[in-house]
Amino acid sequence: MIRSSLDRQDVQAAKLPASVPIPVEVRYFSAVQSHSVLSREIAVETAVNVFFGPTPFAVMMSTPQDLHDFAYGFCLTEGLIKRAADIQSVELHVQAAGIELRVTPAPDVCPRAASRERNTAGRTGCGLCGITQLDALPLAAVRAHTRPTVALAAIRRALDALEQSQSINQRTHAVHAAAWCSADGEILALREDVGRHNALDKLIGALLRAGHQPGDGFLLITSRCSFEMVEKAAVFGAATLVAISAPTSLAIDRAVLHGMTLLAVARRDSALVFNGAQFVVESVLPYGSSHQESP
Repeated sequence: MIRSSLDRQDVQAAKLPASVPIPVEVRYFSAVQSHSVLSREIAVETAVNVFFGPTPFAVMMSTPQDLHDFAYGFCLTEGLIKRAADIQSVELHVQAAGIELRVTPAPDVCPRAASRERNTAGRTGCGLCGITQLDALPLAAVRAHTRPTVALAAIRRALDALEQSQSINQRTHAVHAAAWCSADGEILALREDVGRHNALDKLIGALLRAGHQPGDGFLLITSRCSFEMVEKAAVFGAATLVAISAPTSLAIDRAVLHGMTLLAVARRDSALVFNGAQFVVESVLPYGSSHQESP
């Protein structure tokens, strides 16, 4: 499994804000018990200013963990890079107000950040803050591909393991997760963040850095499925996206456009298929067993 942990560079960064949950004292009230003082762990949220080359591109509110993974995934899904080799280095610089995440592109990569620079901060729940024109809405390149089947048994296996795999959320109940699952439902990698888009970017970055191929499994997210989540999955090349919560109308439209199998409201005993029902099977099949996408 691709472990979720701080990169060595993160650990060495001076005065990096804590990424683990912070214990705080709270007063507990209930109808059947007098108030008492309890200790509760709180998810960490920090402003992360992403620079691509010398250009400040966006400020994202994020959990300051796995930020090197986030740098790769965010730059890929924002269209700044096309492959892991397009990034030469990632550096973290701690400032009074947050963290500067400085991404240096490889010498042969044309810096495209200036033309797409965001104008405001990306808030925790938002994926398009700062986009000022409708035609700037992200749209991944639509590509023809062979679409693999996904087994309901594999989805159930992944859902069974999901809660125990979310170490931060178990302690705080305040963060989202995105997981990469094998064809038989084993969770191979998982990333968490206060922002659902950030969690998926971190996961995609980890997979990109590790050289995972998008046809080898499926994505599982704990949040609602908005169109940005489908777009990020499409940029990575994932053929199947499974969401715990419901999709939006545009998310379904984009899944149809990208030829992506989309399941949502996924539970251990049920799921709704919003696109690609013919690619969802009852029993576990080898992932090499696939249908050819019709034109």
